[in-house]
Amino acid sequence: MISRVILCLALCVCFSYAYFVVEDDYGRQVEVLKNLDIDTSFLQDNMFTSMKEDISLYRQKQFLKTLENGAEFIPVLRNMIQEAGIPEAFLYMAMAESGFSAKAYSKAKASGLWQFMAETAKIYGLIIDDYVDERRDPIKSTEAAIKYLKVLHDRFGKWYLAAMAYNCGEGRVARAIEQAGTDNLYVLLDEKAKYLPKETRGYIRKVVVMAYLSEDKNFLVANSADHFLNSGVLENAFVQKELSGGSSIFDVAEALEMSLNELWAYNPHLNYFFTPPNKKNYHIYIPKEKEKQYERDFDASKISSKFDVYVVAKGDSFYKIAQKYDISYKIIKDFNGITSNTLKPGQKLIVPAMRIASSAPQYYTIKSGDTLLSISSKYNLSVAQLKKTNNLKNEIIYPGSKLEIPIR
Repeated sequence: MISRVILCLALCVCFSYAYFVVEDDYGRQVEVLKNLDIDTSFLQDNMFTSMKEDISLYRQKQFLKTLENGAEFIPVLRNMIQEAGIPEAFLYMAMAESGFSAKAYSKAKASGLWQFMAETAKIYGLIIDDYVDERRDPIKSTEAAIKYLKVLHDRFGKWYLAAMAYNCGEGRVARAIEQAGTDNLYVLLDEKAKYLPKETRGYIRKVVVMAYLSEDKNFLVANSADHFLNSGVLENAFVQKELSGGSSIFDVAEALEMSLNELWAYNPHLNYFFTPPNKKNYHIYIPKEKEKQYERDFDASKISSKFDVYVVAKGDSFYKIAQKYDISYKIIKDFNGITSNTLKPGQKLIVPAMRIASSAPQYYTIKSGDTLLSISSKYNLSVAQLKKTNNLKNEIIYPGSKLEIPIR
């Protein structure tokens, strides 16, 4: 008798748990839809249902991996989106657009976290020139994306329409609404009528699924991804610092005890190892954890020169000189404040000596306590590589001496 009672109680607990899990699951879905102005009838959408049925595979092979890829960007984007007062689901629009890769580049020539086309990027204040591509700047591109989404929302009146217009264009969505005779999402996604491109029909479903998964606490905890849960304002992984135009970031990297490539990863918007010489000041990003070290060890007034002084020879042109340094002739003109194309023999030009993506070396000044192993680890090199590059027969090094560090 007692065993039957225990069994009944256990079954009641199980059924109650299942009921509340289902209710909680349904509640999360409804909340996501509500935030995007989508009617709950969308839950019956065949393609959306199919995506949910394949959710376990999607979680394991794409969603979690993409979340981890965007770990440094998620806190920044989430905070900015919250402050702007737009649906947090748009955080996952960036995920759908670029996989949280600031260097993502499409066949259509869209670039960055938010996959801006150059024309649209410039309309919303992003600079694209010889020195920078701010579509790859996590802060500035997110500011631009928020402005653009608000403009789209003002035009169409609903957030899901703004998201689709972001993906396929305002004109395309406007024509789809006119052809369908309604802006109802369920109708617009009709697979037979094809009011919208196939990519856009899948895109909005994908954004909704990603937003839904991000609210699934049990799933995130079970997969050790609970640090992505929205628990209010999160601390950004990087901070912004201002440098004067034409400043080399080699010195910043050295002061922060980072390799150039490590610092470069925080600044994907820079095309070269220096800030734009045509700007009085320009920003870079450094890891948040290095901020105190930056304030203590970096002296902007003592940035060492990483430029050559080139003496113009007979027959030289800006184009020929630029070829020697593997940079644009415009950069040489900008650094020297020259507007004409005329050069005179004997004239001296300041020329950036190295491009960040080149194989040109940088140098490390050996400090007390350094070893070849500690230095090679810092620059992601092997001891053998350091020895070979510097023609060292053994591992004895002396403080004050310099080692050549090849940039890979």
